[in-house]
Amino acid sequence: MNRFSAEEKANHSKSSAAGAKRRRVIWTLFIAVFFGWAGYVFFAQSALIADKSSQLAKKQETNESVTASLNQLKYEVSRLNDDEYIGQLARKWYNIYPQGETPIRTEQSE
Repeated sequence: MNRFSAEEKANHSKSSAAGAKRRRVIWTLFIAVFFGWAGYVFFAQSALIADKSSQLAKKQETNESVTASLNQLKYEVSRLNDDEYIGQLARKWYNIYPQGETPIRTEQSE
């Protein structure tokens, strides 16, 4: 009644089982290679990110020091617009005094 005999069915199931096993082994190898590659990329990128983070921290420290210096210079420039401060600098650095003012000098120990 059946076109295939029992012997043919047994051979067919054995070859089908061997093909399934082969596909499973190939799939397992593919997954192992993929996860190996993904792990390698992950660790390589995490090392690169750590290097970039340290560079960023150094640049942020430099930025903070430059910003503080810039703020100090802006403060000095704003003081240079004040006539009284200019007079103080002239007295201190160039010994220029307004008319009628007598300088008081003290001796400094050397």
